[in-house]
Amino acid sequence: MELTFIFSQILRFLIVAIVSFFVGMVLVKPVDKLIKKIHSFKHIEKENAPIFSQLHAKKEGTPTMAGIIIWGTVLIVILAFWLCSLIFDGFWEQINFLSRKETYLPLASLIIAALIGMADDLVGILKTKNKNGLSMKERIALYSIVAIGGAYWFAFKLNWDVITIPFIGDLNIGIWASALIFIFIIIATSFSMNETNGLDGLAEGIATIALICLAIVSFLEGRYDLAVFAASLIGALLSFLWFNIYPAKFFMGDTGSMSLGVVIGVISMLTNTVFLLPFFAFILVVESLSVIIQTFSKKLLKKKIFISTPLHHHFEAKGWLEPQITMRFWMISGISAMLGIIIFIIDRFILN
Repeated sequence: MELTFIFSQILRFLIVAIVSFFVGMVLVKPVDKLIKKIHSFKHIEKENAPIFSQLHAKKEGTPTMAGIIIWGTVLIVILAFWLCSLIFDGFWEQINFLSRKETYLPLASLIIAALIGMADDLVGILKTKNKNGLSMKERIALYSIVAIGGAYWFAFKLNWDVITIPFIGDLNIGIWASALIFIFIIIATSFSMNETNGLDGLAEGIATIALICLAIVSFLEGRYDLAVFAASLIGALLSFLWFNIYPAKFFMGDTGSMSLGVVIGVISMLTNTVFLLPFFAFILVVESLSVIIQTFSKKLLKKKIFISTPLHHHFEAKGWLEPQITMRFWMISGISAMLGIIIFIIDRFILN
């Protein structure tokens, strides 16, 4: 019976991932038409980023805001299976993965963050008040609201007050500390993903690797709805990557990058793997650190450590080809992710 149940959950995971991939492929054409119709094209900033503008001048005018494909696919798939479960019995009831305990929070966070990112993209398209998008203060404020709302549900509705430290164990930190950690993680992952989203396929590949790890962890923890939710994201990302690898047909924009960062942070909190997230998403940490180091160095030492940041632009400036950087960062991320999974298995199943 146990093996039959596990097999059914694996099959459920694979079905949702495959369905999501094909739904994403179907969405590509209408979304591409939409973003072109509203003139959602990439603008390369020239005044404040001379090195970046030289490296990416050829990408001026590439359609952006195509992240709609990613979160749109997840929304369509989860709602379609939920509606089918209301109408039909048997298979459809089993495959439905919309649940209050496991997927309400990541789904709501994904969609709300995506809509804020879309607003940011639209401000840049419409050049509202001569702006190329929301300011950093406006972004931080809006995503802080998302994080606070998610923290309330996470800490006070789901009653999370324990954090797991690998090789040490569970630590009861209380609901308020849990909420504060949640807020920090969501803001950090959303902006780190946005910073990583600078080369064709880079952020999407890193996100896919992180989500595969989180899906494995969710499955091993018995959080099967959450694992299947991650599968829907993986399938959607793969369909997007089909057109986004170098040379990219379109970019996902903030509506894609910020929402992906948020949902990765949320799933890491729900699986209690905050201390493993730097392994699952190692490149996000490195990219953010490069920006932080560069900022402090310029202010305190009046000189730059890197030619350009985030770090992938530094290697571009040194002459690395874009596909080389992307593939090497994917490989590093994959190796780090495997190490994170090994630590998780040793900690949760061998030492306990």
